[in-house]
Amino acid sequence: MDTLAPEERSKLMGRIRGKNTRPEMLVRSMLHRAGYRFSLHRANLPGKPDIVLRKYKTIVFVHGCFWHRHKGCKVATTPKSNVEFWKEKFARNVANDRKHRRALRRLGWKVVTVWECELRQPDKVLARLARELAPEQARNTIRYPASGGAPLPMAAEQRTRYGAKRKTDG
Repeated sequence: MDTLAPEERSKLMGRIRGKNTRPEMLVRSMLHRAGYRFSLHRANLPGKPDIVLRKYKTIVFVHGCFWHRHKGCKVATTPKSNVEFWKEKFARNVANDRKHRRALRRLGWKVVTVWECELRQPDKVLARLARELAPEQARNTIRYPASGGAPLPMAAEQRTRYGAKRKTDG
């Protein structure tokens, strides 16, 4: 890649998937099978989080060890060619991750990061996610109202509408 012109390098880098990656799909599948409902890639939140569990006020980022520099992971190596480019690229990625986590926490979100290498043991990942969500889950238990006027708590996330408003039959 070090012999490529910047325009050619940019084209190649543009082909790398930023969402709907295999690790992300695996985490989504695990959460869904466990009964959690979520939304994806919310553009109105800092960093366009991979998974948003609104009911639990929790964000899940699924990070690739190479791109996001998982400390101590053997996959987080630096290519031997064009080392300066890669150091700058990785530093930007890590700085952006830190900035987005801070911004989300300031907005009141809990932020959980799942690393690609952790997915070799999916049961452990799911157990950790469930532990992260458990305190919130305990507060959101269903309690039937004493009087008939109070609404029931939300059991699943409300459907979010995107795009133009539809006309309703009336």
